[in-house]
Amino acid sequence: MAIAGLTLRSCAVALLLLYLHCASGDINYSFPEETRPGSVIGNIGARFPIEEAHDADIGKYSVQTYNLQRNDNFILGVDTNSVELVLNKELDRENLREISLLLTALDGGSPQRSGTVVIHITVLDANDNVPVFSQAVYKASLPENSPLGTVVLTVSATDADEGLNGDVTYDFGRISEDVKSMFSIDQKTGDLKLCTAVDFEIASSFELRVTAKDGLGLTSYAKIIIDVTDINDNAPVIYLKSLSNPIPENVSPGTEVGIINVQDRDSENNRQVRCSIQQNVPFKLVPSIKNYYSLVTTGQLDRPVS
Repeated sequence: MAIAGLTLRSCAVALLLLYLHCASGDINYSFPEETRPGSVIGNIGARFPIEEAHDADIGKYSVQTYNLQRNDNFILGVDTNSVELVLNKELDRENLREISLLLTALDGGSPQRSGTVVIHITVLDANDNVPVFSQAVYKASLPENSPLGTVVLTVSATDADEGLNGDVTYDFGRISEDVKSMFSIDQKTGDLKLCTAVDFEIASSFELRVTAKDGLGLTSYAKIIIDVTDINDNAPVIYLKSLSNPIPENVSPGTEVGIINVQDRDSENNRQVRCSIQQNVPFKLVPSIKNYYSLVTTGQLDRPVS
């Protein structure tokens, strides 16, 4: 006895029947990985007569039962009119792309005789994976004198699907137009580039949202935090807060005659200032707090007589 052919019918699930029968006795199926458990994949001996499994004997010596090789995904549904291949466990193309099942037809004789056919199943890719960023949060430092076109950082996301389903493009999420005008992102490479000059004294950091989208629209998100690093690009500025004018020539040494404040818009070490005056005058600067200095006399003042 041998299985010369099988009969198949279509069903409600999206089933692509690529090749039904060949000289070797194999059968080939292809269907989407998101097909739900319990879906009928194909019927054996049903409506499309391609030759059923047959036995030249009759009665109990003819075909009595079918057995399907044990596997994780499919079971055999058998009734008096048909034999069905039924999906019993969800398929995942990313873990299992092809399945080969051995179907056996058995007669009722003793000794029992059998025939076999191999069922080849190809799992088609479904867009069931969202892009995944390599990091949830990306951080970078950007010197404030960086030239335009500088690549600040590169974001990267992968998608386990194939073809269009796994084709990832990048874009900005919800950010202000001002920030969006300062940076650009390459949709293919994920390179984030500087478009306008940044100034630490105006904005010391930026926070952006970026998206990774696959070919059919599944989207994931990541955050970018950019810290602008200060460059010593600001000169100190001297402010004269008060000044006794005129100064009596008989004023005592050590008398405070003026208050000076010095400011620098740079940060940290770049804003540390040191203030001094020329050496050949009867005054000195005495530091106070927060870059304040007192201008005091150091000796007797003598106003020349004209």
